[in-house]
Amino acid sequence: MDSKAIPVRNRRARVAGGPAKPSTRERILDVALDLFVEKGFDKSSLREIAERLGFSKAAIYYHFASKDDILMGLHQRLEEIGRRASEQLGQLPAGVDSWAALLDELVSEMLDHRKIFVMFDRNRSAFERLHRRGHRASRGDLDDEVRRVIADPSLPLRDRVRMASAVGAVVTTLVIYGDLLRDVSSGELAVLMRDTVGDLLGRRRQGRRAATVRSQAVRPEVACPKPSATKRPPTSRLTAS
Repeated sequence: MDSKAIPVRNRRARVAGGPAKPSTRERILDVALDLFVEKGFDKSSLREIAERLGFSKAAIYYHFASKDDILMGLHQRLEEIGRRASEQLGQLPAGVDSWAALLDELVSEMLDHRKIFVMFDRNRSAFERLHRRGHRASRGDLDDEVRRVIADPSLPLRDRVRMASAVGAVVTTLVIYGDLLRDVSSGELAVLMRDTVGDLLGRRRQGRRAATVRSQAVRPEVACPKPSATKRPPTSRLTAS
């Protein structure tokens, strides 16, 4: 099986002596994430999720009413990334320096959760069906915050264009085309993304390389098998909806 390693970082709450044990609900979501990446949402079943966990299907139903609910739970993880970025953006003064810091953190966050973006990219039709059935989740405030800043006429036009280009580069590369870059390690991709963002924001290269070294620390790796050749339409939102 052709697979590439995609790192993830556990951001769950920690307790003294080590990481907190994930709840049963989170374990179900983790196993479902693996299956939806490996096989696709449509070809995965609640029975398979239960078997991997050593559960009965009844135990799954205690936490999720359906497979669609599990997909929505995974979508909420995506929304949480956008929510955190939105909160940071709302507290920062508008300008390229602030956006450089924000996008540096956003690149780290998105690369730490590469697998969930791969899952979204490989299962877009499932998300679209979910939305058509009336399960549309909140988009969060990140897109609104970004639009508000870029539309601000009090900012220099040069800065507005640079900021729009930089955030577009991050989202396009890591959300829309991230699965196509599965052969690139997260450490290397982080360096290249930060260089690109710095170039677009017109910031000097000095100091940027040192900031990227932290992103290359060894983290647990999980394998993502090569997807099918099915073409998928691009999305224009900052986070999956």
